[in-house]
Amino acid sequence: MDAREVVALVDLLEDAGVPIWLDGGWGVDALLRRQTRAHDDLDLVVELEHVPKLQRLLAKRGYVLRGGGAPKSFELVDANGRQVDVHPVVFDERGDGIYRTQTDEDWAYPAAGFTGEGSVLGRDLRCLTPEVQVLCHAGYELDDDDHHDLAALRHAFGPWP
Repeated sequence: MDAREVVALVDLLEDAGVPIWLDGGWGVDALLRRQTRAHDDLDLVVELEHVPKLQRLLAKRGYVLRGGGAPKSFELVDANGRQVDVHPVVFDERGDGIYRTQTDEDWAYPAAGFTGEGSVLGRDLRCLTPEVQVLCHAGYELDDDDHHDLAALRHAFGPWP
């Protein structure tokens, strides 16, 4: 997933009124305002009510469902092998984004986490905050890319407990 496609997808979705937040590797690089590594995919957080519109818009760009399905996370891929991982949330009364995991548990993205700002190729966009990016890296075995992302966040934004 290259930076030009990230910007094209963000433009497409936001121009159509679908608010999204970058998560994962591209979310980290957006916070850092520079690409630090190659990315296999683009992780997006989107409100569940916008998922049908997101899927229709991405289908026009050739993205088809590869696995999963709302209200849980799912993957869309195109003929070139580019992948978008979608993480639907429902906002509760506090503004937390409640995400349904693959094991049918609810996990909350804290409301403050949706205030992140970053950029890709100079295009300003929304992303999860550094603190929430760190939270998202908990609870599973980290690979080399995860370790890279956490080290980059720590270096740029300071240590976390």
